[in-house]
Amino acid sequence: MNEELLLDIEKIRQYILEYNTGLSLSVHPYEIADLLIEIEEEDKRLYQELLAELPHILLAEVLVELPKLLQEEFYLAHGAKELAELTQELDTDDAADLIQHIEVVDEAKAGDILSNLSSEDRDTIEELISYNANEAGAYMQVEVFSAHTDETIGDSIKRLKHMKATNQVSNVHHVFVVSGRKKFLGMIPLEDLILHGPKEYYKDIIEAEGKITVSIKDSDEIKEAIEAVSNYDLSVIPVVNEKGTLLGRITSDDIYDIIEEEATDQIYHLAGVNDEAEHEESLWKVGKARGVWLGLNLLTAIAASLVIGLFDTTIQSLVALAVLMPIVASMGGNAGTQTLTVTVRQMALGDIDLDEAKETIYKEVVVSLMNGMLYALVMGLIAYWWFALPMLGVVIGAAMMINLLSAGFFGAVIPLGLKRFGIDPAIGSTVLLTTVTDVVGFFSFLGLATMVLL
Repeated sequence: MNEELLLDIEKIRQYILEYNTGLSLSVHPYEIADLLIEIEEEDKRLYQELLAELPHILLAEVLVELPKLLQEEFYLAHGAKELAELTQELDTDDAADLIQHIEVVDEAKAGDILSNLSSEDRDTIEELISYNANEAGAYMQVEVFSAHTDETIGDSIKRLKHMKATNQVSNVHHVFVVSGRKKFLGMIPLEDLILHGPKEYYKDIIEAEGKITVSIKDSDEIKEAIEAVSNYDLSVIPVVNEKGTLLGRITSDDIYDIIEEEATDQIYHLAGVNDEAEHEESLWKVGKARGVWLGLNLLTAIAASLVIGLFDTTIQSLVALAVLMPIVASMGGNAGTQTLTVTVRQMALGDIDLDEAKETIYKEVVVSLMNGMLYALVMGLIAYWWFALPMLGVVIGAAMMINLLSAGFFGAVIPLGLKRFGIDPAIGSTVLLTTVTDVVGFFSFLGLATMVLL
């Protein structure tokens, strides 16, 4: 056993000792999970032993920080009763995620876990997992620190101390002020409460100083929560129902996770890869998911080849055309990818709306035209110098301008068009754009060459 591994083991056992003796844990559960991952890679048996040594509450917090694969191994190796005990130690949003993940691995076990929970916890989790994946309610936790307008600051702080001591709530930065029927009125940062006396009422603070009233409905799309947190610089956002009743909250750590997942999905989709399929252990399923997009790409390549076939006589008459064709197609493809990537990303961030489509298309066309003119001149001179044919330089320069212009236009139009029809613009855009740039590039270059050079 190497020295670094021994040091990792010692660190974990020291953290366990801290936790068991009632001391405040000096690290985040993520750091313990990170150490366990390193140990698991070196010694599987030792990894299992250390997991077994973790106290239940700490184990639950560490478990959600482990990679999906290690989580699945844990679910399969432990019974429903033990997993139910761990579930009860988690915040409700993490508990709901855990149940949904177990459902994918073993649906029957997920049902058994729910049946082992208290009726209150079971009802809460079932309500959370009933939301659609794109709804804000699916990401909220119901544990909140709220205070009634007729409550004093002192009384609410005493209640918060009890809630913290009994692990009923964590990561509290705001108090949610509600009326008699839990109607959300606004939230106040805890740091602002130190400016007020313990006998002051919340209704007086709200009337005198106001409050943060930003909230989202449980049925709203999660992207609206992301925009609100970003626009208002919030660390938490309250979730209400149609009547304005406070249901829960979404914390910034969940927002960051969602942003990361969306960015990952976009990268995968632009490459024609399915995120879920890539996490499959079956090579057949991974290969099948990728193969669909490769098949579509093959069809687009055949389309481009058919265009080339129309001008086979032209190519045979002037071999230089075969040498220069890939340059025209490559420049168009890269220019289109630039436009496509920028457009898709800005749409995801909400910087581009369908109502602003004309402005976006105009901007991308102008930029592409500027680059097209520059590189048309450069490539025209290179072609003239290379093959000593002045008109060949004119032909490739004109073809490059046409292709870069179409790349800029369709690089913006394709994702905007897919969005208009309710299709994720990151899916399929690359394949469609490749077809356009290849076909336009080859057709314009070889067509012009046929008219001008032969």
